[in-house]
Amino acid sequence: MRRSRGDVIFDTINVILVSVFLLLLLYPIYFILIASISNPDYVNTGAITFLPRGITFEGYARVFNEPNVWIGYRNTILYTVLGTTINVALTMTAGYALSRKELVGRSIIMRLIVFTMLFSGGLIPTYLIVKGLGMTNTIWAMVIPNAVSAWNLIIARTYIQESIPQELLEASLIDGCSYSRFFTAVVLPLSGALIAVLVLMYSVAHWNSFFNGLIYLQDYKKYPLQLILRDILLAYKTTGAADDAKTLTEMQRIADLMKYALIFVASFPVMVLYPFLQRFFVKGIMIGAIKG
Repeated sequence: MRRSRGDVIFDTINVILVSVFLLLLLYPIYFILIASISNPDYVNTGAITFLPRGITFEGYARVFNEPNVWIGYRNTILYTVLGTTINVALTMTAGYALSRKELVGRSIIMRLIVFTMLFSGGLIPTYLIVKGLGMTNTIWAMVIPNAVSAWNLIIARTYIQESIPQELLEASLIDGCSYSRFFTAVVLPLSGALIAVLVLMYSVAHWNSFFNGLIYLQDYKKYPLQLILRDILLAYKTTGAADDAKTLTEMQRIADLMKYALIFVASFPVMVLYPFLQRFFVKGIMIGAIKG
């Protein structure tokens, strides 16, 4: 089929616009990468645009020579894996229960859940509850509070309600299948896209989380990666080690050198994970949003 001139012009404009938006989104990531391996003097003077200058890996060497960085990685991986497992398990089970029309009072329950999206108890009551449960300065303070996102729960409920036919449940019940068996044998295998969306959302939130650690943790060895990287950067900006920085100017140079390396080190795992889940993310989020 021959394309008209208007189609060609339309496609050309679309390609140009998409390319511009792509460059606008990718350039900050690219700049962080080249700035992390460039001499900070060039970066501070604006001499770095598209290619690195004065290439040095001193920033990465200083970051990875800090033993606390590896402790932070270990803690964050633990919090992310455990927290995401709890999040997905609770969200899927709650979403499945709320998707069933035979659940008594599900409309009232959903209204209460939506209410929490608009209003919360605040920081002090939340802290008192966490402290009263004995979770302060423990791993559970990082994974139990906010274990279920109301927004993700609504997406899960809508996805299951609209994507799993009611007739499938009725046929399963006739064959002697229980509700729990139907959930594990039918709902979960058919919800791969939804689970991928939940894993991506929750894991990114856990990986970038620092506020709960700042509020609930006192033991430095339990700090997540984000807090440890922040403390490393602040240490070089304020005091610095005597054998590494002799003057305030040198300390500032080291801080600038490490700043972009710290950003890339903290963001790299998420950037690696996202491409593998992107197609599921688009599919799952559209189904959960449009059919609701």
